[in-house]
Amino acid sequence: MTTTPLHRTPLPITAVGYEQRASRSAMTCRNRCGDACFKPEPNRTDHGHVRDEIAKVVQRRALLKGAAATAGVGALVLGGGSLRPAAAAPLPAAPDAAALSKDMSKAAFRPVPPNTRDALVVAQGFTQDVVIRWGDAVLPGAPRFDPQAMSAEAARQQFGYNCDYVGVLPHPTKRAKSLLVVNHEYTSDDIMFPASYDDEAKKEISMYNHGMSVVEIKRGRVEGSWLRVQPRFASHNRRIHLDTEFEVTGPAAGTDRLKTSADASGRTVLGTLNNCAGGTTPWGTVLSGEENFNQYFGTEGTPNPEYAASYARYGLAASTSRGWYTVQDRFDLAKEPNEPFRFGWIVEVDPSDPQSTPRKHTMLGRFKHEGANIIVSKDGHAVAYMGDDERGDYLYKFVSKKKVATGTGANARRRNLSLLTEGTLYVARLEGNGYDATTNADCDGTGTWIPLASDTESFVEGMELADVLIDTRLAADRATTADGGGPTRMDRPEDVEPNLVTGRVYAALTNNSRRGTQFPVDEANPVGSSTTKDSGEPTVTPGNNNGYVLEMIATRGDHALDTFRWKLFLVCGDPEAQETYFGGFDKSQVSPISCPDNVAFDSVGNLWVSTDGNALGSNDGIFRVPTQGPERGHVQQFLSVPRGAEACGPLITADDKSLFVAVQHPGELDDASFENPGSTWPHTDDYPRPSVAVAYRRA
Repeated sequence: MTTTPLHRTPLPITAVGYEQRASRSAMTCRNRCGDACFKPEPNRTDHGHVRDEIAKVVQRRALLKGAAATAGVGALVLGGGSLRPAAAAPLPAAPDAAALSKDMSKAAFRPVPPNTRDALVVAQGFTQDVVIRWGDAVLPGAPRFDPQAMSAEAARQQFGYNCDYVGVLPHPTKRAKSLLVVNHEYTSDDIMFPASYDDEAKKEISMYNHGMSVVEIKRGRVEGSWLRVQPRFASHNRRIHLDTEFEVTGPAAGTDRLKTSADASGRTVLGTLNNCAGGTTPWGTVLSGEENFNQYFGTEGTPNPEYAASYARYGLAASTSRGWYTVQDRFDLAKEPNEPFRFGWIVEVDPSDPQSTPRKHTMLGRFKHEGANIIVSKDGHAVAYMGDDERGDYLYKFVSKKKVATGTGANARRRNLSLLTEGTLYVARLEGNGYDATTNADCDGTGTWIPLASDTESFVEGMELADVLIDTRLAADRATTADGGGPTRMDRPEDVEPNLVTGRVYAALTNNSRRGTQFPVDEANPVGSSTTKDSGEPTVTPGNNNGYVLEMIATRGDHALDTFRWKLFLVCGDPEAQETYFGGFDKSQVSPISCPDNVAFDSVGNLWVSTDGNALGSNDGIFRVPTQGPERGHVQQFLSVPRGAEACGPLITADDKSLFVAVQHPGELDDASFENPGSTWPHTDDYPRPSVAVAYRRA
């Protein structure tokens, strides 16, 4: 990237009224994951930290506390929060015309400053359009959306709620069209229903607002813009919902723990739930991660005591705020104790074939999947990287047994569609090599992939193969390296994605409010508390509140090997906070960034990061970050999402002309309701509608 004078002007890190606050509303915490962060962490193991570093970290914390006492409020103590920013710096000048580019990978832009506007704000010189909204028709004949007359039948035909992952794939027969694939993670029942709906009706309608949508799109008149194709002209539109049949694949398919009264075979599951992030495979399918599935199950009876340890490790409990067990017996833990084992998988969907049966791949393990993303190893094997989005849980990798078939013929496609059914599943252990806790600039080390199971055997003592795949968390808790070390408990591993330009892998580690208390700090998770300023008084805030981005480098560039090197690429937060680090780039030049969630890459290897739950007090957004060269670590905010919303996706099209963003849960603020909305974005109605939008250079 060419350096321009823009990059040498300090960026604003504050806005009027910009105060530190908790990330996410209580409503979002309840709806998204069933208040997981307010419950005991499921991982109760005491292994997994970088053992040799603990004593050093404790010693450094003591030294830093002494420094803070003498240096005043400006000194931080292993902070996850930040200092309250100083007054806003002047805005840099807008780039001149010669610097303008339609390619988002190269374009110079003035970063969007922190804000709390109820708008999708994009960088100067760019614009944005809404492509599809909650309730828009997906299937021909779908009823016109009416919030006063919603039904489960209508939801099966309409674009679902709370869009998350976004994929854009080539249309199999029409060069002028593409296929937009979107996850619908969860519903915000508090704000999507008028007061006239009773509880049972809301539950049923909510059920069918989950799932996925496949929607045909076409390019607009302005380069980089996109339009939705009307359903009657869209042969490949598809709505995947709670009644859609999924085939179960891999070694756990057909085993007793996957059998229910409705499915004696243990090979067919209806629906997919809490689909978060995902990825596009080299063979043209989409992988989607089932994440916080536990919140949909409950009972008024007595759960099977045989499954107590499994249920606890996955956060399953008799009490649930969703209450779906009152509508369908399969969500009742006492009546169908095996049904939860049928969720928490990576699912694969073939958008090029609307009649195909989606699949749930047991070989990739069962946990709270954020998503899965694939790179091909040096010798041709498919390698999938995954994260388990829970405080103190793990990073995973899968390596296929077979090699990726080249070519576009039917035989190659058939072979590739079986790649994720056989192979080896691993969990990661990270070792540190010593670091300076005052700057986190040298948080790096080596890593080992510990094998858990192949498609023919378990590598975890005392566990059968099917149990390793169904209770992958419990298996990982038991797994050890040759020297007795266990996997490393990380700070909410979310999206984990290979950079296909550099071959390095980047993992978004969103935050962990209990790092430094229940979870010891270590070199891979160094932020345990911070000194912040509140009403003029210094305050110590516990936990890693702003998160990290981890960079992993496969040994000899071969992703099939079981060792790697790692480095904390970003230690997020307020650039003025002592503990933050931005790939070595000048901290006075970067945008504040908090709670990284999803990642994507453009054609030159820039990292694009979306955030979820900004703990610095402003709206979430999407940021561009070069990963190599003199601009490495230069964080610049490209857009911010509306009030109460989370930035999902993101996706940069192959020509770098378009940035897709899924605007999830706009207006999901405490005390908001349908009648008293916290947002009205996209401002087409008097209530918020989660939507997919596209940003591009203004003509």
